[in-house]
Amino acid sequence: MKKSELVAKLAKKAGLTQAKAAAAVDAIFNGGKGLIAAELAAGKKVTLPGFGGFLARKRAARKGRNPATGKAITIPARKYPAFKVGKTLKEKVAK
Repeated sequence: MKKSELVAKLAKKAGLTQAKAAAAVDAIFNGGKGLIAAELAAGKKVTLPGFGGFLARKRAARKGRNPATGKAITIPARKYPAFKVGKTLKEKVAK
């Protein structure tokens, strides 16, 4: 499903205009500017009961190798976004 299809289905299901549905989708999911991204950047998690949760995980620094030169390098620690599926969604998809 593309964003435009999501907006259209949300507008129909919630009785909103296409513009209001698009604004709602953008407010939640818009890359680095959406609510989910802002919460993760602040170190918080977003939980939607029955659906799942978005969280930021930490990856420790580690040693790696430059594939072009073969030289050993240190890959720095970083945080990355992750999604943990909720039980209800998992069961619905498994059917």
